[in-house]
Amino acid sequence: MLKTILVALDGSELSERVIESLKELQIQPATKIILSHVIPSSESEVEIAVDRPQTSSEDLPYRQIEKQLQSYQVDLNCDSELEIVTGDPPEEIIRLANIYQVDLIVIGSRGLTGLQRILEGSVSSQVVTDAPCSVLVVKPG
Repeated sequence: MLKTILVALDGSELSERVIESLKELQIQPATKIILSHVIPSSESEVEIAVDRPQTSSEDLPYRQIEKQLQSYQVDLNCDSELEIVTGDPPEEIIRLANIYQVDLIVIGSRGLTGLQRILEGSVSSQVVTDAPCSVLVVKPG
């Protein structure tokens, strides 16, 4: 039985498909699901002064992500938590998987190929390579 599942979502249309794939897994009520979203950090964000209040416009993306994850959370028939973090997506997904000692990571794949995959990188490929557990990669369409 899967005790803990980390679901990595990115706010794209593929996120809906990832959530649908959870229903196909026939998850037990005793399973805990961690719905996560990684906000990619840019170098400019690294230098934000932590001793000054931040404007509410900076909170807007976080609030939208939180609302989206909460809407997915309502449909789950088991215990769940939300994790919204900032950083390098593959690294943060692996970090969360280690913290929660998950049995499975569920992640979407954008289906990039060739030069586009080389330039943009593949989060799902890196997660599969570095994950401490099994990974279910959900493909588009």
